[in-house]
Amino acid sequence: MLHIILYAIVPILVVMLAGYISGKKGIFNGQDSKKFNKVVLDYALPAALFVSIVQADREMLARDIKLTLVSLIGIMGCFMLVYFIFRYCFKKNTGADAAVSALISGSPTIGFLGFAVLEPIFGTTPAVALVVAIVGIVVNAVGIPVGLSLMNASLDDTDPKKTKESAWKPVIHALEQPVAWAPILAVILVLCGLKWPDWLSPSFDLIAKANASMAVFSAGITLSAIKISINWQAVLGSILKMIVMPAVVLILGLVFKMDPFNLKMLVVAAALPPAFSGIIIADEYNVYTATGTSSLTLSVILFMGFCPLWIWITDMCLHSAIA
Repeated sequence: MLHIILYAIVPILVVMLAGYISGKKGIFNGQDSKKFNKVVLDYALPAALFVSIVQADREMLARDIKLTLVSLIGIMGCFMLVYFIFRYCFKKNTGADAAVSALISGSPTIGFLGFAVLEPIFGTTPAVALVVAIVGIVVNAVGIPVGLSLMNASLDDTDPKKTKESAWKPVIHALEQPVAWAPILAVILVLCGLKWPDWLSPSFDLIAKANASMAVFSAGITLSAIKISINWQAVLGSILKMIVMPAVVLILGLVFKMDPFNLKMLVVAAALPPAFSGIIIADEYNVYTATGTSSLTLSVILFMGFCPLWIWITDMCLHSAIA
């Protein structure tokens, strides 16, 4: 646990704090953060995912079928749970508010913090990249389109700023992003048995190494530019994200008898703070911004304690299952 705290949690806190202070001092602002995020999502993260996955083999992918099923069922199940709770348990919330809540509290920020958290704990291996890729595909290629579709379905036709879109448009848009098609392409190459030349990897590694540090630094800038206002909905969103989602994934993983190493990584991935993409969408549509941002901030703080806690809980459950 001390190793996890010192090598995974503290570095994230330090780099995020540096970004936060830079934002508060005016060195960087919210627009700069969006540019950093674009570098991460369009270049650094896709490169990291691609070069890591192509180093795997077909046997490893076959073993990860359970990982894919548990990720899809667990994350999207929690996603819809958040939507229905915030839609029907809070009378003032609209369908759009509930959809943004699901995009935030029902999705882990795997693209920004996945490698930054998992690699210091579990090592730099293709297995880590596959977990990040699979969860990333679920969040970006399934969760975001579903959330946008739910939000568009509830928008007022009379508001010119909130024009409805085709239900398929978010899906197509998500799959067009490098963070979605790069890992899919890598998986196809592995399934076809094509060997990735070792001499090509350094060309991807240079930009890939910037992924974790830039993502965490950018997150700090983002937090510095928003107003925090904690309320009951923000607290509930944090509980659903930091407690319910990892618990659901852990239970499903035990039921499906997942590989213990993969299960531990997946539980940690599920315990990551809410997806920053949800805040970006909330800001773009001006929907549920204040509460969603507050829930995100609270979850980032809570993650420092919940990350080692969930690793310990998972270990205990795995030992009990073996015994």
